Formats: sequence, structure tokens, C-alpha cells
Amino acid sequence: MVEFKTEKITNRITRIFGLCTELMYLIEGDRYAALLDTGSGFGSLKACVDKLTDKPILVLLTHGHVDHAMGTKEFDTIYMNRKDDYIFVPHGADSFRQADFNELSLPPEDYIPTDDYTRFQDVKGGDSFDLGGIHIDIYDCVGHTYGSVAMLIREERMLLTGDGCNPFSFMFEDYSTPITAYRDSLMKLKAETDGKYDAILLSHGDGNGPTSIIPSVIAVCDDILAGTTDDVPFSFKGHNGFIAKAMNPETMSRMDGVVGNIVYNKNNI
Repeated sequence: MVEFKTEKITNRITRIFGLCTELMYLIEGDRYAALLDTGSGFGSLKACVDKLTDKPILVLLTHGHVDHAMGTKEFDTIYMNRKDDYIFVPHGADSFRQADFNELSLPPEDYIPTDDYTRFQDVKGGDSFDLGGIHIDIYDCVGHTYGSVAMLIREERMLLTGDGCNPFSFMFEDYSTPITAYRDSLMKLKAETDGKYDAILLSHGDGNGPTSIIPSVIAVCDDILAGTTDDVPFSFKGHNGFIAKAMNPETMSRMDGVVGNIVYNKNNI
């Protein structure tokens, strides 16, 4: 049976480490707890969460990707921006998920079947969840997918940007928006959240991002639109794109030391 590693960030926030580099966050209020993302659906996440809290659980998904939304079947109340139905369906197919599961060499009982997405409740920018003493405020972060959202843990002054805005934002897949639309979305997110957070939470890596990440990625969008990028070829699972800013291949950090980058498709700007 899979044992998930966990890390206490504050008295109310626990980071949970998934098996495919993904991170989840459990936010505990006085009346409810919110689970932000459910990972790849490998291993019982509920068994882990039940050890951390006895509160009723609300699941809030940042987006519908295979490494963020596939553990939902173990939980009763699920929220996802329904614009991401289009990505949840193909990513939830057993044929899509099985390759990653096989690589992990896990026993069959650790495979959590894909959920019925039609039971999910919609969530979008402007929504807010009162857990009792702590709130989760939702902001649209369209780009990586059409239904991506960011989540502000209001009283803790922490903003989860998920995969929507991170040090290596994937924008080269067919399911992503054009760069122009992504830039507009980030500008709106910046305007709506400026002054409301002191820390950025990410969904991969060590989970900690610089507070400058949103303006940094906006600046990369500007460089893409201006044609002043380094354009390093990139390939991932048979899909090709270009890394906007040159990176150290060993550390995957930008050569200029700035945190924030985009992999993009030159036919979708």
C-alpha cells in the first residue's frame, strides 16, 4: 500500500507528495477541510487524508489533468471548472493512465479508477469556500487549460497557482490557449490578487515559488509576442514545443537566474 509523504506548512496547511512529482494541499478549517487536487490516482489518497483530519472533505481541483484530478473517486464532494471536461475525459482514459502506473510497478489495488466527471460541481473565479476560520478564494487562471484556476488561502496569505503559472509553464499542447489569451489571464490574475498573498504554492517541485512568479511569466509572454526568445527545442511524450528562455539542462533553471518560463507552440501565439 502506498504511503504518501506529507509536510506541515502551517497549522492549517499540509502538503502531500504524489508519486508522479505532483503535490496536493490539505487545508483544515474549523468545520471543513479542503483538499486542493487529488494527484494521479495511484494509491489511496483518502487513507492519507483520513490520518490528517476528521473534518468533512471538499475537493477543489486546480484543473483536470491526469496528475491532478485522478484521485477524486475516493471522495464525495468534488469541484472542478467544467471547462476542463474536455481534458479530464481523455486524460482519465485507462489507456492514457496505464503507462505511468506501469512505470511505478505498483500492485493493482493501488490503481484508483477514474471518476465520473459529470458528478463534479462547477467552480470558477469569484467563488469562495468558507471552511470555518479560513477561506479558499478562487481566481481564473486560463492558459495551461481553459478551466485552470488559482486558489488563495486567504487568512494564510498563500496563493496556489498550480500548473497555471509556474517556473516551467506548459503552454505548447493543443489543449492550451494562445499566448495572447494566457497573458491577458495572468494580467487579470495579478490585478485581482496583488497585495493578498505573501507566498506562492506550486503543484510540482518543492512546492515553493517566488512571489514574483506571475509578473515574471507575464514578462516571458511579452518576449514571446515580441519575438525576443531563445527558443530551445523541447519534446515531451511525443509533443514538441520551444522553451522561451534558455535553461540549465541539469537544474532546469533559467540561465539568467530569473524564475518563470514557458514552453510554447509557435503556431498558437
